[in-house]
Amino acid sequence: MSVELGEEISAEVNTRVRALEYLVDQKGLPGVVETVPSYRSLLVYYDPSVVGYDALCAQLAALAEQATTTTMPPAREVELPCCYEGELGTDLEAAAARLGLSVDELVRLHAGAEYLVYFIGFTPGLPYMTGAPERLTIPRLDTPRVKVPAGSVAIGGTQCCIYSVESPGGFWLLGRTPVRLYDPAAAEPILLRPGDRVRFRQINRREFDDVAARVAAGRFRPVIQ
Repeated sequence: MSVELGEEISAEVNTRVRALEYLVDQKGLPGVVETVPSYRSLLVYYDPSVVGYDALCAQLAALAEQATTTTMPPAREVELPCCYEGELGTDLEAAAARLGLSVDELVRLHAGAEYLVYFIGFTPGLPYMTGAPERLTIPRLDTPRVKVPAGSVAIGGTQCCIYSVESPGGFWLLGRTPVRLYDPAAAEPILLRPGDRVRFRQINRREFDDVAARVAAGRFRPVIQ
């Protein structure tokens, strides 16, 4: 069942989506086995042998009314190191030229913003985020790549994302983080959560390699508050 809470991509609509998911979890609705948030809707998987469609509709409609005023736990603030140098920022120069900015200005604007994680999707652990200055709005690539390295930090449209695993992609690659957003061997395989506030800390290539080595050895933890 899909519960639609708006027609646009906005922090306000997405907050209601996350609030509804929070309420469903807190109430422990019988028969609900999983919830999946998106920009403007919440997909609810349920067991029809436990709860009927009409009964669940009524329960969700009542909770949706409460979603506007519900107080949720404070958002986490996550800092991720990001290197914008060399081949790690494959599209940095081309994106700067497309936007009419210098490379330094593009990096400054991108690293200086705070990003809201709306939801996780496409691949395990990939965050869909907005928060970049309007000046960085850019059309997606005309021809998507077949392979984008894991950790690539990219922009497209008004969105920012971090590729969690190697995968196809059509965003402009500005840099890369050595932090793993998806680690199937970890106690919590997915690093980021919907509602997280993310900032990028600019690092140089030597710092990138150092952090990557510590990540591989299991000796690095990103700053999360």
